[in-house]
Amino acid sequence: MKQLGKISGIAYAMIFLAGFYSNFAVLESLIDSSNLSITAANFINNHSQFENGLIGFVVMLFFDLVLVWLLFGMTKSISKNISYISSFFRLLHALLFGFALFKLWEIYQLTFNASNSTNLQNSVSELLFDFDTLWTVGLIFFGVHLILLGYLAIKSTYIPKALGVLLLLAAVGYIVDGIVKLFMSNYADYKDIFEVIVIMPSVIGEFSFTVWLLIKGFNKKHFKILTT
Repeated sequence: MKQLGKISGIAYAMIFLAGFYSNFAVLESLIDSSNLSITAANFINNHSQFENGLIGFVVMLFFDLVLVWLLFGMTKSISKNISYISSFFRLLHALLFGFALFKLWEIYQLTFNASNSTNLQNSVSELLFDFDTLWTVGLIFFGVHLILLGYLAIKSTYIPKALGVLLLLAAVGYIVDGIVKLFMSNYADYKDIFEVIVIMPSVIGEFSFTVWLLIKGFNKKHFKILTT
Protein backbone atom coordinates (compact mmCIF):
# COMPACT_ATOMS: atom_id res chain seq x y z
CA MET A 1 0.00 0.00 0.00
CA LYS A 2 2.90 2.35 0.64
CA GLN A 3 3.49 2.38 -3.14
CA LEU A 4 0.12 4.00 -3.91
CA GLY A 5 1.39 7.55 -3.66
CA LYS A 6 4.39 6.94 -5.88
CA ILE A 7 2.42 5.04 -8.52
CA SER A 8 -0.35 7.68 -8.46
CA GLY A 9 2.22 10.40 -9.10
CA ILE A 10 3.67 8.48 -12.03
CA ALA A 11 0.18 7.86 -13.44
CA TYR A 12 -0.71 11.54 -13.17
CA ALA A 13 2.57 12.51 -14.86
CA MET A 14 1.84 10.14 -17.73
CA ILE A 15 -1.63 11.66 -18.13
CA PHE A 16 -0.11 15.14 -18.31
CA LEU A 17 2.50 14.13 -20.89
CA ALA A 18 0.20 12.01 -23.07
CA GLY A 19 -2.71 14.43 -22.83
CA PHE A 20 -0.77 17.57 -23.72
CA TYR A 21 0.96 15.80 -26.61
CA SER A 22 -2.16 14.21 -28.08
CA ASN A 23 -4.52 17.15 -27.63
CA PHE A 24 -2.35 20.21 -28.18
CA ALA A 25 0.59 18.97 -30.25
CA VAL A 26 -1.45 16.66 -32.49
CA LEU A 27 -5.23 17.09 -32.55
CA GLU A 28 -5.37 20.89 -32.21
CA SER A 29 -2.69 21.25 -34.89
CA LEU A 30 -4.81 19.27 -37.37
CA ILE A 31 -8.06 21.16 -36.86
CA ASP A 32 -8.87 24.41 -38.66
CA SER A 33 -12.19 25.45 -37.16
CA SER A 34 -12.84 27.91 -39.98
CA ASN A 35 -12.19 25.53 -42.88
CA LEU A 36 -13.56 21.97 -43.14
CA SER A 37 -11.56 21.24 -46.27
CA ILE A 38 -8.23 22.09 -44.63
CA THR A 39 -9.16 20.06 -41.56
CA ALA A 40 -10.00 16.98 -43.62
CA ALA A 41 -6.83 17.42 -45.69
CA ASN A 42 -4.75 17.65 -42.51
CA PHE A 43 -6.11 14.35 -41.24
CA ILE A 44 -5.46 12.72 -44.60
CA ASN A 45 -1.94 14.09 -45.08
CA ASN A 46 -0.80 13.67 -41.46
CA HIS A 47 -2.25 10.25 -40.82
CA SER A 48 0.78 8.84 -39.00
CA GLN A 49 0.88 11.88 -36.72
CA PHE A 50 -2.82 11.42 -35.99
CA GLU A 51 -2.14 7.75 -35.21
CA ASN A 52 0.50 8.78 -32.67
CA GLY A 53 -2.01 11.16 -31.12
CA LEU A 54 -4.57 8.36 -30.80
CA ILE A 55 -1.97 6.16 -29.09
CA GLY A 56 -1.25 9.00 -26.69
CA PHE A 57 -4.96 9.36 -25.89
CA VAL A 58 -5.18 5.61 -25.20
CA VAL A 59 -2.20 5.88 -22.83
CA MET A 60 -3.94 8.78 -21.11
CA LEU A 61 -7.15 6.78 -20.74
CA PHE A 62 -5.30 3.76 -19.35
CA PHE A 63 -3.63 5.75 -16.59
CA ASP A 64 -6.87 7.58 -15.85
CA LEU A 65 -8.54 4.22 -15.20
CA VAL A 66 -5.58 3.16 -13.05
CA LEU A 67 -6.01 6.32 -10.96
CA VAL A 68 -9.65 5.42 -10.22
CA TRP A 69 -8.35 2.56 -8.10
CA LEU A 70 -5.20 4.27 -6.81
CA LEU A 71 -6.91 7.42 -5.52
CA PHE A 72 -9.62 5.35 -3.87
CA GLY A 73 -6.92 3.43 -2.06
CA MET A 74 -5.32 6.69 -0.93
CA THR A 75 -8.49 8.39 0.30
CA LYS A 76 -10.76 5.63 1.58
CA SER A 77 -9.45 6.01 5.14
CA ILE A 78 -10.68 9.64 5.17
CA SER A 79 -14.24 8.79 4.14
CA LYS A 80 -14.96 5.54 2.37
CA ASN A 81 -18.38 6.65 1.06
CA ILE A 82 -17.13 9.94 -0.38
CA SER A 83 -14.09 8.19 -1.83
CA TYR A 84 -16.40 5.70 -3.57
CA ILE A 85 -18.46 8.53 -5.05
CA SER A 86 -15.33 10.43 -6.09
CA SER A 87 -13.98 7.32 -7.83
CA PHE A 88 -17.33 6.75 -9.52
CA PHE A 89 -17.32 10.21 -11.11
CA ARG A 90 -13.73 9.75 -12.29
CA LEU A 91 -14.76 6.42 -13.80
CA LEU A 92 -17.70 8.10 -15.58
CA HIS A 93 -15.28 10.64 -17.02
CA ALA A 94 -12.94 7.89 -18.22
CA LEU A 95 -15.78 5.91 -19.80
CA LEU A 96 -17.11 8.94 -21.67
CA PHE A 97 -13.62 9.76 -22.90
CA GLY A 98 -13.31 6.16 -24.06
CA PHE A 99 -16.52 6.51 -26.07
CA ALA A 100 -15.22 9.82 -27.44
CA LEU A 101 -12.06 8.09 -28.68
CA PHE A 102 -14.17 5.83 -30.87
CA LYS A 103 -15.18 9.00 -32.77
CA LEU A 104 -11.52 9.77 -33.44
CA TRP A 105 -10.97 6.17 -34.47
CA GLU A 106 -13.75 6.56 -37.04
CA ILE A 107 -11.99 9.65 -38.40
CA TYR A 108 -8.76 7.65 -38.56
CA GLN A 109 -10.47 4.95 -40.63
CA LEU A 110 -12.31 7.40 -42.89
CA THR A 111 -9.18 9.40 -43.72
CA PHE A 112 -6.88 6.46 -44.44
CA ASN A 113 -5.85 6.77 -48.12
CA ALA A 114 -8.98 8.85 -48.70
CA SER A 115 -9.69 11.68 -51.12
CA ASN A 116 -10.87 15.01 -49.81
CA SER A 117 -14.56 15.32 -50.61
CA THR A 118 -17.52 17.26 -49.25
CA ASN A 119 -18.99 14.09 -47.73
CA LEU A 120 -15.72 13.31 -46.00
CA GLN A 121 -15.42 16.86 -44.69
CA ASN A 122 -18.95 16.73 -43.24
CA SER A 123 -18.33 13.32 -41.67
CA VAL A 124 -15.07 14.47 -40.06
CA SER A 125 -16.78 17.62 -38.78
CA GLU A 126 -19.65 15.66 -37.22
CA LEU A 127 -17.31 13.14 -35.60
CA LEU A 128 -15.11 15.90 -34.18
CA PHE A 129 -18.22 17.57 -32.76
CA ASP A 130 -19.33 14.29 -31.17
CA PHE A 131 -15.84 13.70 -29.76
CA ASP A 132 -15.72 17.18 -28.28
CA THR A 133 -19.23 16.91 -26.79
CA LEU A 134 -18.59 13.55 -25.15
CA TRP A 135 -15.27 14.71 -23.71
CA THR A 136 -16.83 17.95 -22.46
CA VAL A 137 -19.56 16.07 -20.59
CA GLY A 138 -16.89 13.75 -19.23
CA LEU A 139 -14.86 16.72 -17.98
CA ILE A 140 -17.89 18.01 -16.07
CA PHE A 141 -18.00 14.66 -14.28
CA PHE A 142 -14.25 14.98 -13.77
CA GLY A 143 -14.86 18.35 -12.16
CA VAL A 144 -17.28 16.75 -9.70
CA HIS A 145 -14.59 14.14 -8.95
CA LEU A 146 -12.10 16.93 -8.21
CA ILE A 147 -14.56 18.64 -5.85
CA LEU A 148 -14.83 15.45 -3.83
CA LEU A 149 -11.08 14.77 -4.04
CA GLY A 150 -10.36 18.33 -2.92
CA TYR A 151 -12.74 17.91 0.01
CA LEU A 152 -11.04 14.65 0.98
CA ALA A 153 -7.65 16.34 0.75
CA ILE A 154 -8.79 19.16 3.04
CA LYS A 155 -10.19 16.66 5.57
CA SER A 156 -7.06 14.52 5.38
CA THR A 157 -4.30 14.57 7.96
CA TYR A 158 -1.60 13.63 5.44
CA ILE A 159 -2.47 15.66 2.32
CA PRO A 160 -1.69 19.42 2.50
CA LYS A 161 -4.92 21.43 2.72
CA ALA A 162 -3.56 23.89 0.16
CA LEU A 163 -3.62 21.08 -2.41
CA GLY A 164 -7.26 20.47 -1.60
CA VAL A 165 -8.08 24.13 -2.23
CA LEU A 166 -6.18 24.07 -5.54
CA LEU A 167 -8.10 20.95 -6.62
CA LEU A 168 -11.39 22.69 -5.78
CA LEU A 169 -10.40 25.66 -7.95
CA ALA A 170 -9.51 23.30 -10.79
CA ALA A 171 -12.90 21.61 -10.39
CA VAL A 172 -14.74 24.93 -10.73
CA GLY A 173 -12.84 25.64 -13.93
CA TYR A 174 -13.75 22.31 -15.52
CA ILE A 175 -17.42 22.55 -14.55
CA VAL A 176 -17.93 26.19 -15.56
CA ASP A 177 -16.18 25.75 -18.91
CA GLY A 178 -18.00 22.50 -19.65
CA ILE A 179 -21.46 23.87 -18.93
CA VAL A 180 -20.85 27.08 -20.85
CA LYS A 181 -19.41 25.16 -23.79
CA LEU A 182 -22.48 22.93 -24.01
CA PHE A 183 -25.13 25.64 -23.66
CA MET A 184 -23.59 28.93 -24.86
CA SER A 185 -24.19 29.31 -28.59
CA ASN A 186 -21.37 31.83 -29.11
CA TYR A 187 -18.86 29.97 -26.95
CA ALA A 188 -16.29 30.10 -29.77
CA ASP A 189 -16.11 33.89 -29.40
CA TYR A 190 -14.93 33.49 -25.80
CA LYS A 191 -13.10 30.17 -26.16
CA ASP A 192 -9.66 31.57 -25.32
CA ILE A 193 -10.95 33.16 -22.11
CA PHE A 194 -12.66 30.01 -20.90
CA GLU A 195 -9.65 27.86 -21.80
CA VAL A 196 -7.55 30.03 -19.52
CA ILE A 197 -10.17 29.57 -16.78
CA VAL A 198 -9.75 25.80 -17.12
CA ILE A 199 -6.09 25.38 -17.99
CA MET A 200 -4.53 27.71 -15.40
CA PRO A 201 -6.21 26.34 -12.24
CA SER A 202 -6.19 22.75 -13.50
CA VAL A 203 -2.50 22.80 -14.40
CA ILE A 204 -1.56 24.50 -11.13
CA GLY A 205 -3.83 22.30 -8.99
CA GLU A 206 -3.32 18.92 -10.62
CA PHE A 207 0.35 19.46 -11.37
CA SER A 208 0.98 20.48 -7.75
CA PHE A 209 -0.83 17.35 -6.61
CA THR A 210 1.26 15.28 -9.03
CA VAL A 211 4.54 16.73 -7.78
CA TRP A 212 3.50 16.15 -4.16
CA LEU A 213 2.58 12.54 -4.92
CA LEU A 214 5.90 11.91 -6.63
CA ILE A 215 7.93 13.46 -3.80
CA LYS A 216 5.99 12.11 -0.83
CA GLY A 217 5.12 8.79 -2.43
CA PHE A 218 8.64 7.59 -1.80
CA ASN A 219 8.44 8.41 1.91
CA LYS A 220 6.62 5.72 3.85
CA LYS A 221 5.68 7.87 6.83
CA HIS A 222 3.50 10.16 4.73
CA PHE A 223 1.31 7.24 3.75
CA LYS A 224 1.48 5.12 6.89
CA ILE A 225 -2.24 5.61 7.28
CA LEU A 226 -2.74 3.45 4.19
CA THR A 227 -1.32 0.42 5.93
CA THR A 228 -3.60 0.66 8.97
